Amino acid sequence: MKKTITILSILSLSLGLNAQKQKTPQDSIKVFYNELFSVLEKSYLNRKSVDWKTVESETKDKLKSYDNFEKSLTEIKPFFDKINANHCLIFYNNKKYSGTGKVITKDDFSEQWKKKFDTKPAFEAKMIDEKYGYILMPNMLFFDLSPENINKIAQPLYDKIAEIKSNNKPEGWILDLRFNTGGNSTPMLLALYDLLGDNVVWGTLDGNKKMISKIKLNQGKYLDGSKKPAFINPKGELMDKTKVAVITGLFTGSSGEVTALAFKGRPNTIFIGEKTYGATTANTQYTLPFGSTMAITIGYDSDRNGNYYEQIIPNVFVSKKDNFDNLLLDGNFVEAVKFF
Repeated sequence: MKKTITILSILSLSLGLNAQKQKTPQDSIKVFYNELFSVLEKSYLNRKSVDWKTVESETKDKLKSYDNFEKSLTEIKPFFDKINANHCLIFYNNKKYSGTGKVITKDDFSEQWKKKFDTKPAFEAKMIDEKYGYILMPNMLFFDLSPENINKIAQPLYDKIAEIKSNNKPEGWILDLRFNTGGNSTPMLLALYDLLGDNVVWGTLDGNKKMISKIKLNQGKYLDGSKKPAFINPKGELMDKTKVAVITGLFTGSSGEVTALAFKGRPNTIFIGEKTYGATTANTQYTLPFGSTMAITIGYDSDRNGNYYEQIIPNVFVSKKDNFDNLLLDGNFVEAVKFF
């Protein structure tokens, strides 16, 4: 999922809950899926290639066998697979429902990567060997997209990076996106404001790959067309010409890929590691009945220049040479130092 686009409210949570209480399970199932079908037919990126009459009919036939609304959500997976909605997601009662997606096994990763992944990596910003700034940017998933909440998340991350900037003189910065599976890219990009500067950082393309929106950073503000933009309070000089090495991996996906895309076209930047997951389609957040939320694919992600990438391919390929116990021995880190 991604990013920060206005939530379009279909039914309020209170009205949805009241309706659910008053209806039978089958009534609730019909209300939910009718709304889901309607939204997808109007807004889904690949809607014109779907035989909606057939797919809806087949799905409704399967739904007749359910006597519980939540259990009926197991039909989301085959339904999304039929319409190739491999980046759409449904969230309900803290559970995620999606299509099959790409299959990546643990055999595709090093033991060091798996060991670090099992710790559920959090944000890190630190100096390595007193020479290099290191930032590990993890995935971030949340549903309160208000500017105040985004600032609450992004500001402490930005402040850690700014503190390193002001107290040290890094020869270069390493942005590690190996564990960034997505969520919401806005706080990620705001935290990285000093490295990105006052620029267009990414965009959205329509079904014909023509740019329909540009996302800018300017004086700490995230400008995406919202009347009240998300923001951080910046400190000190920008570092938008400083050397940056972006490390990507097979699990770098969705908003993690948007964060990587923001550095495409930036001077003094290199991409190191493995090709990304390939979820470079643009999602918006939509509220569905009964307190559920959908991330619906409505376009393609692009870099600042309007270029689309099905996957982000690194300039320097490095595979299974991770070392999080000692980053100086990490194969990706070694290549970054060469670049610096």
